[in-house]
Amino acid sequence: MVVSRVFSLGVTGVEGYLVTVEVDIGPGLPCFEIVGLPGRAVREARDRVRAAVSNSGFTFPVRRIVANLAPGDIPKAGALYDLPLAVGILAADGQIPEGPLERWVFLGELSLDGGLRPGRGVLPMCLSLPALGLGTVVLPADSACEAAAVPGLEVGGMSCLADVCRAVEAGRLPHGGRRGTR
Repeated sequence: MVVSRVFSLGVTGVEGYLVTVEVDIGPGLPCFEIVGLPGRAVREARDRVRAAVSNSGFTFPVRRIVANLAPGDIPKAGALYDLPLAVGILAADGQIPEGPLERWVFLGELSLDGGLRPGRGVLPMCLSLPALGLGTVVLPADSACEAAAVPGLEVGGMSCLADVCRAVEAGRLPHGGRRGTR
């Protein structure tokens, strides 16, 4: 069994907090379960992630997949967990390396073709990163300006899952990422 860990963010009110997305791929009947108090949009990620992974040129594993969104006692809402779930699955399956996953934070809704869509709450989430000791966020290109408002934050605005995976494989953001300057 292989477990990958990918960082993401959640928001409660106007406060951002760290969410660790743990993905375990193991033997058993093929299924994709998400635990850790996922809301409806998070549970629906199963179908978006499966289609986005396949339509981005990767193989969606036909095994038992369990994804845990920790901390498990705080409800998770929204579709911004699609990207970290997809990255976690690809890393746990060995299709991309785990190298930068311990230093980067991932946010973004996936379209069925693998494109990235922006979501709400990016600024308060990203404002929490310096206090958490994390300085790089990978998110949809349409959210990059909002995230770049955080001083010193390295922002990787991407257009699709395939671009994110190429950056993970390279171990760096394209063009060095965008730095927050305000």
